[in-house]
Amino acid sequence: MSHFSVIGLGKFGLTASLELIHMGHTVTGIDQSEKLVEQYAGEFTQCVVCDASDERALKELNLCQSEAVLVAIGEDMQASLLCTMALKNLGVANIWVKANSSAHHAILSKLGVSKIIHPEEEMGARVAQALNYPMVNDYLGIGHGVYIVDVILSDHFSSQRLKDVLSVGKGQVSCLLVKRGHQLHHNPSLDFEVTSKDTIILCGHRENLVKIAPRLAQ
Repeated sequence: MSHFSVIGLGKFGLTASLELIHMGHTVTGIDQSEKLVEQYAGEFTQCVVCDASDERALKELNLCQSEAVLVAIGEDMQASLLCTMALKNLGVANIWVKANSSAHHAILSKLGVSKIIHPEEEMGARVAQALNYPMVNDYLGIGHGVYIVDVILSDHFSSQRLKDVLSVGKGQVSCLLVKRGHQLHHNPSLDFEVTSKDTIILCGHRENLVKIAPRLAQ
């Protein structure tokens, strides 16, 4: 169990906070709105009214003790940047910041934060992927154009070997796992027989995954 701090209790910050708490972590929620702090105080380990652009006020909160600090301030870019600079000055090592524009992102990248988040863009991309590839249950980018995707096989794939399902050059797409009910088959061979409703976890470069997408969508 770790401790996190979330600055800005709008929809994004609150959702992230409650999910962390659901995972068993402790969370300090911080917002300049007394009304929001009072409304959600019961949900947090600690909930504090604070002007996050005031470095002296932030210093009193011992934020360096947090595993990470998430700056989830909404549309006020100036407040977000002042808060981020204050956290850097206080020596907070792991700072994640919600960016609202390309200009905001550019400045944050110069400040050297740990992670810049674009929730609307990222969700939009995920929705587009889901619309384009409805058989993909979930996906994760791991850098350099490589993705891990979670695919549920349709009724079309009954007792077929993996190599026939993937139907691309050797090594271009790898199957990391086949989930069948409660059974997990790790690193299955290409001769492994899959069936409908199996979940397969694939890994490969985006262009190779796109090549087999039409077949998986059958």
